[in-house]
Amino acid sequence: MRFCPDCGATTERRIPEDDDRERDICSKCSTIHYHNPKVIVGCIPEHQGKILMCKRAIEPRYGLWTLPAGFMENSETTAEGAARETWEEAAAIATEPTLYRIFDVPHISQVYMFYRCGVEGGRYGVGPESLETELVLPENIRWDELAFPVVRELLKEFIEDSHRGEFPVRHSVISLGRR
Repeated sequence: MRFCPDCGATTERRIPEDDDRERDICSKCSTIHYHNPKVIVGCIPEHQGKILMCKRAIEPRYGLWTLPAGFMENSETTAEGAARETWEEAAAIATEPTLYRIFDVPHISQVYMFYRCGVEGGRYGVGPESLETELVLPENIRWDELAFPVVRELLKEFIEDSHRGEFPVRHSVISLGRR
């Protein structure tokens, strides 16, 4: 950050009093600007044993398959954000979202939260960020066409948990260099 969004003056990086890390601080109005991690929320929408997947119409990873997910918006819960992303990307109404998976990704300052959910009436479509959507049986997932390593890990765990009929909430940290 070079300029203060509050007054337009230049900012400087330094550690504020009673803090332990550098922040952007306005040289004029002394406002401290905090930069916090981004929260990505999404769903594993399931209907009759099939998983609703989206083929990306945007970068990064244009043309590859993923689950409906995106940045959480202000004034919504993580579950509301995950359901909204499912609607926006797959024109599907998420039913009974249940927290399933958390990934901390500190090297890019992100947290991913995924919910298991149903698909109301099995109805879905294509949103503006998807080229196509499809309900896919687990054995027909295009593993070599998945957009993100996190989605691969998430789907493998989900399939294993589906076979067991148990869905514990899992949490892990993805470190730089780990795929």
